[in-house]
Amino acid sequence: MPRHGRMTLAILLTLGSLVALGPVAFAQNSPPSNGGAAGAEPGDESREGAERFPVFAVTSVEVMHSKTKPELSVIAVHGFASADGWTDLELIPLIKGTPPDAVLDLVLVGVAPEESSAPTGYVPVHAILPISEGHPFKAIRVRSATNTLLLRDLQGFTEARAPAAACSPCVGRYLVAKGDSAPAGVAADQVVRAEDLPPNSRVIRATDGIADVNRNPNRLTILLGEDNRIIDAVWE
Repeated sequence: MPRHGRMTLAILLTLGSLVALGPVAFAQNSPPSNGGAAGAEPGDESREGAERFPVFAVTSVEVMHSKTKPELSVIAVHGFASADGWTDLELIPLIKGTPPDAVLDLVLVGVAPEESSAPTGYVPVHAILPISEGHPFKAIRVRSATNTLLLRDLQGFTEARAPAAACSPCVGRYLVAKGDSAPAGVAADQVVRAEDLPPNSRVIRATDGIADVNRNPNRLTILLGEDNRIIDAVWE
């Protein structure tokens, strides 16, 4: 897979005002991505206390190094959000101090849209995290809602395949359970197979109750009619 959208060392020029706190610098809001997941506008206080969620998937982890003193390394992570409208993407450390395996464990999170979103295709997002000279880490692990990427060589780069399209479009099509056959007379392009749905998808059939109403922007909920035709599909 080509490294589309990889950040260049030019991004280091924007980091002069960052202050390292111990071995890790935590001030690291990312620039807006082409996918529309930009940071909140200055003064947007309504977003400051918003709940953050892991993004849907991580697709690449890279470390870039400055050539001037003081030395600074920048972790750049790309991934995909479940829908448009995610903001304030950032990398959050899951540990304090130095872990015994010297692996810096991070999760890529952001503020999800306030409203449920139709599955219209994943949206590329990214975030950066500076780490200061003399850090103790030998590897970096970045987590998302559905996968994990481990970069073992801090001079290198690692990537994962982008997630497949998520039921887009799927309203009006028939859901076929794993191992079942499509209804007679229904064309292949009118069928959604359960095994092709994103991880953690929830299917609500016509006779099902609903036990969980908690918000989860990485869970695709599919509502079926009596004939197993999809009548609605949303990221919650």
